[in-house]
Amino acid sequence: MPLATGDPESIGGYALLGRLGAGGMGVVYLGRAASGRQVAIKLVHEQYAQDEEFRTRFRQEVAAARRVSGAFTAPVVDADPEADRPWMATLYVPGQTLSEVVRRNGPLSGRELRTLGLGLVEALRDIHRAGVVHRDLKPANILMAEDGPRVIDFGISRAVDSQTLTVTIGRVLGTPPFMSPEQLRSPRGVTGASDVFSLGSLLVYAARGSSPFESDSPYLSGYQVMYEHPTLEGVPEPLRPIAGRCLAKEPEARPGLDELHRMLRELPDFPAASPSAADSSTTAHGPGAVDSPGAAHGPATPHGPAMAAVGPPPAFPAPAPAPTPAPTHDPQPPASRPTVPRRGARRRLVVTTAGVALAVTGLIVAAAVFAPDMTDSSGDASATADAAHSQQPASLPKGWQPWRTELRVGTEGPPLVYNEPGCAPEDGRTLYCGGDGFTVARVDAATGHVQWRWGTRPQLARPIGVRDGIVYTYRESEGDGERFVVALDVATRKQRWERSISGSASVRMFRGGVLTLSPDARELVAYGPSGARLWQSPAPEGKFCEPTTLAGAPYGLCAPSDSNGLAAEGPYDLLRLEPPDGRQQHLTTLPRKALTLGAVQGKPLFLIPQTAKEVYDSGYERPYNAMVRMDPRTGEITRIPLKRPVLGRPTLLHGTVYFVRPNGTVTAVAADSGRELWRRATETENLSEPVLSQRYEQLYFANRFGRLLALNVDDGKEAWRTAALNDPGTAAQDAEPRVVLVKDAIVATAGDTVFSVRPDRPSVHPSVRPSS
Repeated sequence: MPLATGDPESIGGYALLGRLGAGGMGVVYLGRAASGRQVAIKLVHEQYAQDEEFRTRFRQEVAAARRVSGAFTAPVVDADPEADRPWMATLYVPGQTLSEVVRRNGPLSGRELRTLGLGLVEALRDIHRAGVVHRDLKPANILMAEDGPRVIDFGISRAVDSQTLTVTIGRVLGTPPFMSPEQLRSPRGVTGASDVFSLGSLLVYAARGSSPFESDSPYLSGYQVMYEHPTLEGVPEPLRPIAGRCLAKEPEARPGLDELHRMLRELPDFPAASPSAADSSTTAHGPGAVDSPGAAHGPATPHGPAMAAVGPPPAFPAPAPAPTPAPTHDPQPPASRPTVPRRGARRRLVVTTAGVALAVTGLIVAAAVFAPDMTDSSGDASATADAAHSQQPASLPKGWQPWRTELRVGTEGPPLVYNEPGCAPEDGRTLYCGGDGFTVARVDAATGHVQWRWGTRPQLARPIGVRDGIVYTYRESEGDGERFVVALDVATRKQRWERSISGSASVRMFRGGVLTLSPDARELVAYGPSGARLWQSPAPEGKFCEPTTLAGAPYGLCAPSDSNGLAAEGPYDLLRLEPPDGRQQHLTTLPRKALTLGAVQGKPLFLIPQTAKEVYDSGYERPYNAMVRMDPRTGEITRIPLKRPVLGRPTLLHGTVYFVRPNGTVTAVAADSGRELWRRATETENLSEPVLSQRYEQLYFANRFGRLLALNVDDGKEAWRTAALNDPGTAAQDAEPRVVLVKDAIVATAGDTVFSVRPDRPSVHPSVRPSS
């Protein structure tokens, strides 16, 4: 296919010879290097190049494809995921896709099926050996080269140690007739067994010309995959039991790759299925397909001649000549092509007329996975959410309107790091923000206008807090790295005072002042609003103390010092510091790896790990199986066991502990009893800590790309979500997101961007306002 008007002439130094095809997320070109080697270059569509979430996905695709190298995969030759329009070049493999071969020539014969199956098993061996799960094996992603199949397109693959990302519903998921049940239930938890299920579907498709889960609707295909037996009519008998084992609903019931390789190798020759044996001559990639960003290389073009047959006869039928290459996604069947009514169509009639309860449940599950995300392209949240909240108008700062402000400024030197970017609100009118790429800024909560800035270095720490006309923040001196707590006048930004502190400890506000650690880390020190030292309390010998405040009172958590003089991760002595003079009261000793949750009715609450062993594996999540509540007046300690171990970062809000996992799962546990109230797989990853709206009885979260999520407090059901921000800034990938409420207005940080929406109309997205 020749280049189209507007196509580039070269990409990354590769001269473009023509188009191989186009998909929903990009165009694939045939390119030639200066050496003459031909490559297939995937170029992302321009509208997605500005989507940082998609760009991050593309980086992961490149990384996953580079990890895989084998005889049955197309190796990555070159890539630039950071280009204005990201691209990736793989070795060009002449040949048609499996879907094109079957559509044009009919089902494969016994020898061809065995060769296909063995090649795909060996490809999966290489892929899984590299620690990658492909997750989108389908006919359009299998190239039928003369020397065997090639697996392509790692657009939604998952490396076991890669960062997880938000599932953007309707954009990058897979193809329902070739997905596994566990991929439908929990897309981020699949293992290599999911690829074995997809391989079984591919073998059935190649043997009979249609998927074992065939339907006009992706919802019904998803339902069939999860709840119905596969259709294996038309699959030759020697292959049928092998395909059936691969299509077992439970992953552990499927054969491993070594066993599958042995079974396929022992297959005898057998004839191909007759065309009448298949349910339909149409492909499985018409209405039931969910687009992925990949595109097949496509057949040979006039610019890239097919390889000459050398040696033994080709393993697959020679492709029929065609005037132009077929598109890389499977097209709809021509209207003139006769079709046989498919099982899925009949099933849909039963569901819509009879309303069977189980079928309705299945469709709800499928809709949750496949329903298009109406917010993704428009930026609008669910219209039903707006309607639901229209009866409860939000309380907002005077003059409030949706806003978005970019805070990045030109600064020199490394940031002051506490890894706690975000904003601290004041009196429902003003925010004080700090983060990567910007200095401390006072922001009008109604308009997003930056009223003043302070400091010369970015601060990866939100300001400590605001009280009585003073905003407390940090400063680090040039050269020696000495750190200070600084008190700024909120109206004039003038510095009232500063005090030197330990470079390894934070500052916490308590009733009457701020608590920190002396520069030599030997004393816990309290300062009043004027900067006067209120008292100091010595750290126990050989221990490092972290300042802590619980229920407004000052505490110290003291652990043995390591070789660098810093605290080990427990065991911790909990010290209550009496405000008049800093006198210490030892309350209890907490085990290693314990976490401070906060206080319930004035009683400190801590989270206890199931195991305190050191684990350095990437992605490890420590399980917690109990809480400990301390009464500071009586010294009484109450252990609260959890019914089952819980994973995730905890946040205590109004008597409930919310655990948020990196994969987006949120679990609510009652702080007084340890009872699990609910657990919800949101499929929105990298979520912030939640904030609670008592007016709407909802929890609000943000992710790194500016997507907002609301869950109902009582059952964890999703109330609404918004689209990710367009271009939230270069720091979005690394900076922790954060949400605060200013009255009822939601204010969130994503990268170097701060923005605000109202909870009763979350679909109204803010416009961009430049910082000042």
